[in-house]
Amino acid sequence: MPHSRETPKLLVTGSNGQVGFELKRSLAPLGHVVALDRSTCDFGAPEQIRRVLRQHCPDVIVNAAAYTAVDKAEAEPALAFAINAEAVEVLAEEARAMGSLLVHYSTDYVFDGSKDSPYVESDPVNPRSVYGKSKLAAEAAIAAAGIPALVLRTSWVAGAHGSNFARTTLRLASERDSLRVVADQHGAPTSAALIADVTAQIIARHWLYGNRANFAAGIYHLAAAGETTWHAYAKEVLRHAAVRGIALKAGPDNIDGISAAEYAAAAPRPANSRLNTAKVRQTFGIHLPPWEEGVRHLLDQILAERDSHA
Repeated sequence: MPHSRETPKLLVTGSNGQVGFELKRSLAPLGHVVALDRSTCDFGAPEQIRRVLRQHCPDVIVNAAAYTAVDKAEAEPALAFAINAEAVEVLAEEARAMGSLLVHYSTDYVFDGSKDSPYVESDPVNPRSVYGKSKLAAEAAIAAAGIPALVLRTSWVAGAHGSNFARTTLRLASERDSLRVVADQHGAPTSAALIADVTAQIIARHWLYGNRANFAAGIYHLAAAGETTWHAYAKEVLRHAAVRGIALKAGPDNIDGISAAEYAAAAPRPANSRLNTAKVRQTFGIHLPPWEEGVRHLLDQILAERDSHA
Protein backbone atom coordinates (compact mmCIF):
# COMPACT_ATOMS: atom_id res chain seq x y z
CA MET A 1 0.00 0.00 0.00
CA PRO A 2 1.08 3.65 -0.39
CA HIS A 3 3.60 4.64 2.24
CA SER A 4 1.94 7.56 4.01
CA ARG A 5 -1.79 7.71 3.23
CA GLU A 6 -4.72 5.62 2.08
CA THR A 7 -5.14 7.56 -1.14
CA PRO A 8 -1.88 7.72 -3.11
CA LYS A 9 -0.66 11.11 -4.24
CA LEU A 10 0.98 11.27 -7.67
CA LEU A 11 2.73 14.42 -8.81
CA VAL A 12 3.15 15.09 -12.53
CA THR A 13 5.49 17.75 -13.89
CA GLY A 14 5.18 19.12 -17.42
CA SER A 15 1.45 18.43 -17.30
CA ASN A 16 0.68 20.52 -20.39
CA GLY A 17 3.12 18.67 -22.64
CA GLN A 18 2.26 15.75 -24.89
CA VAL A 19 3.00 13.02 -22.34
CA GLY A 20 2.06 15.08 -19.30
CA PHE A 21 -1.39 15.78 -20.74
CA GLU A 22 -2.02 12.04 -21.17
CA LEU A 23 -0.62 11.25 -17.71
CA LYS A 24 -3.34 13.34 -16.10
CA ARG A 25 -5.82 10.91 -17.65
CA SER A 26 -3.96 7.64 -17.10
CA LEU A 27 -2.96 8.30 -13.49
CA ALA A 28 -6.33 9.66 -12.36
CA PRO A 29 -7.73 6.22 -11.34
CA LEU A 30 -4.69 5.54 -9.14
CA GLY A 31 -5.13 8.35 -6.63
CA HIS A 32 -4.91 12.10 -6.19
CA VAL A 33 -3.00 13.65 -9.09
CA VAL A 34 -1.15 16.93 -8.61
CA ALA A 35 -0.52 18.33 -12.09
CA LEU A 36 2.21 20.96 -12.37
CA ASP A 37 3.10 23.01 -15.43
CA ARG A 38 5.71 25.68 -16.03
CA SER A 39 3.63 28.31 -14.21
CA THR A 40 3.41 26.27 -11.00
CA CYS A 41 6.84 24.60 -11.07
CA ASP A 42 9.61 26.39 -12.95
CA PHE A 43 12.37 23.91 -13.79
CA GLY A 44 14.81 26.80 -14.00
CA ALA A 45 14.28 27.50 -10.28
CA PRO A 46 15.63 24.62 -8.14
CA GLU A 47 14.39 26.06 -4.83
CA GLN A 48 10.86 26.33 -6.22
CA ILE A 49 11.01 22.67 -7.25
CA ARG A 50 12.05 21.69 -3.72
CA ARG A 51 9.37 23.85 -2.13
CA VAL A 52 6.58 22.44 -4.29
CA LEU A 53 7.64 18.82 -3.76
CA ARG A 54 7.88 19.26 0.01
CA GLN A 55 4.47 20.93 0.03
CA HIS A 56 2.81 17.92 -1.63
CA CYS A 57 5.07 15.04 -0.47
CA PRO A 58 3.90 12.65 -3.21
CA ASP A 59 4.17 8.86 -3.23
CA VAL A 60 5.20 9.03 -6.89
CA ILE A 61 6.86 11.78 -8.92
CA VAL A 62 6.36 11.46 -12.68
CA ASN A 63 8.61 13.88 -14.52
CA ALA A 64 7.25 14.73 -17.95
CA ALA A 65 8.84 18.20 -18.03
CA ALA A 66 11.70 18.68 -20.46
CA TYR A 67 13.47 21.08 -22.79
CA THR A 68 12.64 19.38 -26.10
CA ALA A 69 13.58 22.02 -28.71
CA VAL A 70 16.36 19.81 -30.08
CA ASP A 71 17.79 22.27 -32.61
CA LYS A 72 17.41 25.32 -30.35
CA ALA A 73 19.30 23.49 -27.60
CA GLU A 74 22.48 23.72 -29.67
CA ALA A 75 22.41 27.48 -29.07
CA GLU A 76 21.03 27.27 -25.51
CA PRO A 77 23.05 24.51 -23.82
CA ALA A 78 22.92 26.07 -20.35
CA LEU A 79 19.14 26.27 -20.39
CA ALA A 80 18.78 22.75 -21.81
CA PHE A 81 21.01 21.33 -19.07
CA ALA A 82 19.26 23.36 -16.35
CA ILE A 83 15.86 21.93 -17.27
CA ASN A 84 16.82 18.45 -18.48
CA ALA A 85 19.56 17.59 -15.99
CA GLU A 86 19.97 19.95 -13.04
CA ALA A 87 16.24 20.06 -12.25
CA VAL A 88 16.09 16.27 -12.47
CA GLU A 89 18.93 16.02 -9.96
CA VAL A 90 16.79 18.09 -7.57
CA LEU A 91 13.81 15.77 -8.17
CA ALA A 92 15.99 12.75 -7.40
CA GLU A 93 17.31 14.29 -4.18
CA GLU A 94 13.80 15.14 -2.98
CA ALA A 95 12.48 11.71 -3.98
CA ARG A 96 15.21 10.14 -1.88
CA ALA A 97 14.30 12.29 1.13
CA MET A 98 10.58 11.45 0.83
CA GLY A 99 10.90 7.79 -0.12
CA SER A 100 9.03 8.44 -3.35
CA LEU A 101 9.27 6.61 -6.65
CA LEU A 102 10.67 8.79 -9.43
CA VAL A 103 9.54 8.10 -12.99
CA HIS A 104 11.52 9.95 -15.64
CA TYR A 105 11.45 9.95 -19.44
CA SER A 106 14.65 9.79 -21.45
CA THR A 107 15.35 9.42 -25.15
CA ASP A 108 16.97 7.52 -27.99
CA TYR A 109 19.17 10.61 -28.46
CA VAL A 110 21.51 9.24 -25.76
CA PHE A 111 22.77 6.94 -28.56
CA ASP A 112 24.63 8.06 -31.67
CA GLY A 113 22.43 6.00 -33.99
CA SER A 114 25.25 4.07 -35.62
CA LYS A 115 24.15 0.60 -34.48
CA ASP A 116 22.64 -1.65 -37.17
CA SER A 117 20.00 -3.20 -34.90
CA PRO A 118 17.61 -1.91 -32.20
CA TYR A 119 19.34 -0.55 -29.12
CA VAL A 120 19.18 -2.45 -25.83
CA GLU A 121 19.45 -0.71 -22.46
CA SER A 122 23.06 -1.82 -21.89
CA ASP A 123 24.42 -0.52 -25.22
CA PRO A 124 27.12 2.16 -24.95
CA VAL A 125 25.75 5.70 -24.94
CA ASN A 126 27.22 8.40 -27.13
CA PRO A 127 24.92 11.42 -27.56
CA ARG A 128 25.78 13.73 -30.45
CA SER A 129 23.51 16.67 -29.61
CA VAL A 130 23.20 19.04 -26.65
CA TYR A 131 19.70 17.68 -26.09
CA GLY A 132 20.97 14.09 -25.96
CA LYS A 133 23.83 15.03 -23.64
CA SER A 134 21.47 16.85 -21.27
CA LYS A 135 19.13 13.86 -21.12
CA LEU A 136 22.04 11.51 -20.47
CA ALA A 137 23.18 13.77 -17.64
CA ALA A 138 19.74 13.33 -16.07
CA GLU A 139 20.08 9.56 -16.24
CA ALA A 140 23.44 9.84 -14.46
CA ALA A 141 22.00 12.12 -11.76
CA ILE A 142 19.20 9.64 -11.04
CA ALA A 143 21.64 6.74 -10.87
CA ALA A 144 23.90 8.70 -8.52
CA ALA A 145 20.99 9.41 -6.17
CA GLY A 146 20.60 5.69 -5.50
CA ILE A 147 16.80 5.83 -5.41
CA PRO A 148 14.03 3.57 -6.69
CA ALA A 149 13.50 5.10 -10.11
CA LEU A 150 12.00 4.13 -13.43
CA VAL A 151 13.76 5.71 -16.41
CA LEU A 152 11.84 5.14 -19.64
CA ARG A 153 13.77 5.88 -22.83
CA THR A 154 11.36 6.51 -25.67
CA SER A 155 11.44 7.88 -29.21
CA TRP A 156 9.43 9.70 -31.87
CA VAL A 157 6.74 10.74 -29.39
CA ALA A 158 3.48 12.16 -30.69
CA GLY A 159 0.35 13.11 -28.77
CA ALA A 160 -3.02 14.55 -29.73
CA HIS A 161 -2.27 17.45 -27.41
CA GLY A 162 0.59 19.65 -28.60
CA SER A 163 2.69 20.02 -31.73
CA ASN A 164 4.20 16.96 -33.36
CA PHE A 165 5.21 15.40 -36.67
CA ALA A 166 1.71 14.17 -37.56
CA ARG A 167 0.13 17.59 -37.04
CA THR A 168 2.91 19.29 -38.99
CA THR A 169 2.53 16.81 -41.86
CA LEU A 170 -1.21 17.47 -42.08
CA ARG A 171 -0.70 21.23 -41.99
CA LEU A 172 1.98 21.23 -44.68
CA ALA A 173 -0.03 18.84 -46.88
CA SER A 174 -2.93 21.29 -46.75
CA GLU A 175 -0.66 24.14 -47.86
CA ARG A 176 1.68 22.53 -50.41
CA ASP A 177 1.40 20.33 -53.49
CA SER A 178 4.32 18.14 -52.41
CA LEU A 179 6.44 17.43 -49.35
CA ARG A 180 10.06 16.40 -48.77
CA VAL A 181 10.62 14.13 -45.77
CA VAL A 182 13.72 12.38 -44.42
CA ALA A 183 13.83 8.74 -45.48
CA ASP A 184 17.11 7.48 -43.96
CA GLN A 185 16.27 7.66 -40.24
CA HIS A 186 14.56 4.65 -38.65
CA GLY A 187 12.40 4.37 -35.55
CA ALA A 188 8.92 3.72 -34.19
CA PRO A 189 6.39 6.52 -33.74
CA THR A 190 5.22 6.15 -30.13
CA SER A 191 2.01 7.74 -28.92
CA ALA A 192 1.98 9.81 -25.75
CA ALA A 193 -1.14 7.90 -24.73
CA LEU A 194 0.73 4.58 -24.88
CA ILE A 195 3.60 5.98 -22.80
CA ALA A 196 1.16 7.30 -20.20
CA ASP A 197 -0.82 4.05 -20.06
CA VAL A 198 2.30 1.91 -19.62
CA THR A 199 3.55 4.27 -16.92
CA ALA A 200 0.28 3.99 -15.00
CA GLN A 201 0.21 0.21 -15.31
CA ILE A 202 3.74 -0.18 -13.93
CA ILE A 203 3.13 2.27 -11.07
CA ALA A 204 -0.11 0.59 -10.02
CA ARG A 205 0.94 -3.05 -10.27
CA HIS A 206 4.52 -2.82 -9.15
CA TRP A 207 4.76 0.16 -6.79
CA LEU A 208 1.49 1.31 -5.24
CA TYR A 209 0.01 -2.16 -4.86
CA GLY A 210 3.02 -4.38 -5.43
CA ASN A 211 6.03 -5.45 -3.38
CA ARG A 212 8.18 -2.32 -3.30
CA ALA A 213 11.15 -4.26 -1.96
CA ASN A 214 11.22 -6.16 -5.26
CA PHE A 215 10.52 -3.18 -7.52
CA ALA A 216 12.62 -3.59 -10.66
CA ALA A 217 14.05 -0.08 -10.82
CA GLY A 218 16.29 0.95 -13.69
CA ILE A 219 16.37 2.02 -17.32
CA TYR A 220 13.87 0.58 -19.80
CA HIS A 221 13.20 1.16 -23.46
CA LEU A 222 9.60 2.00 -24.31
CA ALA A 223 8.42 2.37 -27.89
CA ALA A 224 5.62 1.05 -30.08
CA ALA A 225 6.21 -2.22 -31.91
CA GLY A 226 7.62 -2.27 -35.44
CA GLU A 227 9.69 0.32 -37.25
CA THR A 228 9.46 2.82 -40.07
CA THR A 229 11.07 5.98 -41.47
CA TRP A 230 9.85 9.55 -41.22
CA HIS A 231 9.04 9.35 -44.95
CA ALA A 232 6.89 6.23 -44.56
CA TYR A 233 5.34 7.70 -41.41
CA ALA A 234 4.27 10.80 -43.35
CA LYS A 235 2.73 8.63 -46.08
CA GLU A 236 0.76 6.72 -43.41
CA VAL A 237 -0.51 9.99 -41.95
CA LEU A 238 -1.75 11.20 -45.33
CA ARG A 239 -3.21 7.79 -46.23
CA HIS A 240 -5.27 7.84 -43.07
CA ALA A 241 -6.35 11.42 -43.68
CA ALA A 242 -7.55 10.39 -47.16
CA VAL A 243 -9.57 7.52 -45.66
CA ARG A 244 -11.18 10.05 -43.34
CA GLY A 245 -12.10 12.20 -46.35
CA ILE A 246 -9.77 15.08 -45.49
CA ALA A 247 -9.06 17.25 -48.53
CA LEU A 248 -5.33 17.94 -48.83
CA LYS A 249 -3.20 19.45 -51.60
CA ALA A 250 -0.53 16.79 -51.16
CA GLY A 251 -1.43 13.11 -50.92
CA PRO A 252 0.70 10.12 -49.88
CA ASP A 253 2.13 9.86 -53.41
CA ASN A 254 3.34 13.47 -53.31
CA ILE A 255 6.01 12.95 -50.65
CA ASP A 256 9.61 12.78 -51.80
CA GLY A 257 12.17 10.98 -49.65
CA ILE A 258 15.34 12.92 -48.86
CA SER A 259 18.45 12.26 -46.78
CA ALA A 260 19.03 13.70 -43.32
CA ALA A 261 22.02 15.53 -44.82
CA GLU A 262 19.71 17.30 -47.25
CA TYR A 263 17.42 18.36 -44.39
CA ALA A 264 20.41 19.94 -42.61
CA ALA A 265 19.08 20.35 -39.06
CA ALA A 266 21.15 22.22 -36.47
CA ALA A 267 21.31 19.17 -34.18
CA PRO A 268 22.26 15.74 -35.51
CA ARG A 269 19.57 13.07 -35.23
CA PRO A 270 20.30 9.37 -34.74
CA ALA A 271 20.00 7.48 -38.03
CA ASN A 272 18.84 4.52 -35.95
CA SER A 273 16.29 5.35 -33.25
CA ARG A 274 15.01 1.79 -32.92
CA LEU A 275 14.72 0.62 -29.30
CA ASN A 276 14.59 -3.01 -28.22
CA THR A 277 11.68 -3.23 -25.74
CA ALA A 278 12.07 -6.85 -24.59
CA LYS A 279 13.18 -5.80 -21.09
CA VAL A 280 10.11 -3.68 -20.27
CA ARG A 281 7.73 -6.21 -21.83
CA GLN A 282 9.17 -9.17 -19.95
CA THR A 283 9.80 -7.44 -16.61
CA PHE A 284 6.41 -5.79 -16.29
CA GLY A 285 4.20 -7.92 -18.55
CA ILE A 286 3.56 -5.05 -20.96
CA HIS A 287 2.05 -5.42 -24.44
CA LEU A 288 3.22 -2.82 -26.94
CA PRO A 289 0.98 -2.49 -30.03
CA PRO A 290 2.25 -1.73 -33.55
CA TRP A 291 3.13 1.89 -34.24
CA GLU A 292 0.48 2.08 -36.97
CA GLU A 293 -2.24 1.53 -34.37
CA GLY A 294 -1.05 4.47 -32.30
CA VAL A 295 -0.77 6.71 -35.34
CA ARG A 296 -4.32 5.87 -36.46
CA HIS A 297 -5.68 6.60 -32.97
CA LEU A 298 -3.71 9.84 -32.79
CA LEU A 299 -4.99 10.98 -36.18
CA ASP A 300 -8.57 10.11 -35.26
CA GLN A 301 -8.20 12.45 -32.27
CA ILE A 302 -6.54 15.22 -34.27
CA LEU A 303 -9.10 15.04 -37.07
CA ALA A 304 -12.03 14.86 -34.66
CA GLU A 305 -10.69 17.99 -32.98
CA ARG A 306 -10.38 19.66 -36.37
CA ASP A 307 -13.98 18.69 -37.23
CA SER A 308 -15.27 20.13 -33.96
CA HIS A 309 -13.66 23.48 -34.76
CA ALA A 310 -14.85 23.56 -38.37
